[in-house]
Amino acid sequence: MQALFVHGMGRSPLSGWPLLWRLQGHGVATHTFGYAAALEDFAGIEHRLARSIANVASRGEYVLIGHSLGGVLLRSALHSLDRRCTPPARVFLLGSPISPARVATNLSGNGAYRLIAGDCGQFLASAERMCAIPALTVPTTAIIGTLGWPRGHGPFGSEPNDGLVSVAEASAAWIEDAVQVPVPHSLLPSSSRVAALIAARL
Repeated sequence: MQALFVHGMGRSPLSGWPLLWRLQGHGVATHTFGYAAALEDFAGIEHRLARSIANVASRGEYVLIGHSLGGVLLRSALHSLDRRCTPPARVFLLGSPISPARVATNLSGNGAYRLIAGDCGQFLASAERMCAIPALTVPTTAIIGTLGWPRGHGPFGSEPNDGLVSVAEASAAWIEDAVQVPVPHSLLPSSSRVAALIAARL
């Protein structure tokens, strides 16, 4: 089994190494994909990612793991793959928004955010672009953090959240396996609990 990890915005492939190291201990061959949201637009990153997925698929059975924006990129890239490409055995979404992200929407007009997040940041804030990504047709596990803003504080009001994404934003009817964990957004890829959940499904 292989696993391809795609990091979140503002992070690097190194953010996934605690998780990938644990998966390697279970005999999984690991790969990473990197990008720079400030320098590349969403479509360009997705195009490169689709090529990376096809390369991993050519080597045998595999799963995909996406943290935050990484999961959005994975969902979009999967629908642009050549039909001859073997689909993943499972996709794992770690705190990855399915609907427009409220934090991105609130910041979409901010100059500093636009500079740092680029087109990807605008993508996360756009209902039209986010909703244009079709539902996945492969087995999908969403691992959603809940250790975020306390009830009544921050941008989410009384909604459970991981600090950057609410549980509702990371949920969808087509996700067959959703698990909530008391972990903040940025620590999902380094959480031993998250690694154990993924390993159990492999």
